[in-house]
Amino acid sequence: MNNTHVYKLLTLPDWEAAKATGATATALDRKDRYVHLSARNSVAETARLHYAGQKDVRLLEFAITDLPPLKWEPSRGGIMFPHLYGTLEIKHACRQWTLAQDPHGIPVLPEDL
Repeated sequence: MNNTHVYKLLTLPDWEAAKATGATATALDRKDRYVHLSARNSVAETARLHYAGQKDVRLLEFAITDLPPLKWEPSRGGIMFPHLYGTLEIKHACRQWTLAQDPHGIPVLPEDL
């Protein structure tokens, strides 16, 4: 993959928990036993499908070189998604945003992404 960064979306409660513990731990990640991440080409669709209607969704950006090795695996329609089989510490985030919503409640990605 030619990606240099990966992205993690968090609900406000998941973000608050991550700040308290220093690492992300969503219910889905715990269930699947890996951290679900998105590449630049898939993060908008992930936000639309899984975070619509949720206020104050947090988006974290991580440089791939700052993380343990990722495993790229096919998911939605065969799109390759980065998965981290380990702990995603928020201190490694190089940028973060609180996303606004469009009129339909879909989180809007920052223009400088």
